Amino acid sequence: MARGPHRLYLIRHAIAAERGDEWPDDTKRPLTERGAKRMAQIMAGFADLAEPVDLVLTSPLTRALETAQIVAAGLDPRPSVRSLPALAPGHGPSSTATAIAAAARDAQHVALVGHEPGLGALAAWLIGARSPVPFKKGGICRIDAAHWPPRRDGQLIWMATPKILRK
Repeated sequence: MARGPHRLYLIRHAIAAERGDEWPDDTKRPLTERGAKRMAQIMAGFADLAEPVDLVLTSPLTRALETAQIVAAGLDPRPSVRSLPALAPGHGPSSTATAIAAAARDAQHVALVGHEPGLGALAAWLIGARSPVPFKKGGICRIDAAHWPPRRDGQLIWMATPKILRK
């Protein structure tokens, strides 16, 4: 098992196709071409801030999986990507944290790709805040967790909007 503080990078999926008749199944909505391009630009900025990531855990929804692949491709060395159903919409922060710890048992630095409002609720839970932390599409924050599985005593180290990371 990995020791010491764990670094969690919470990442909201990139810009996806709009809900509607073209995508009646919300779980299958893909990233737009613009969303994929911007996420690749965001990863250039993220790679300058992040230490090597051991593992990328992602919601199984298409837009998150596609974002996770871009995240992994933008990192050196390239981490593996695994789907984690607890990062999909509809899961509470406490159960999500437990699932993350089980899936990332041997990882020290983990990127988590998910959705709003769940990702904001998870970030708030991890740092002991009462209100969700808002994430723009492609936004990223780093939270250090002193305990594993994470508790409500993590420390928010930084949070960056997509615009900041693209610069």
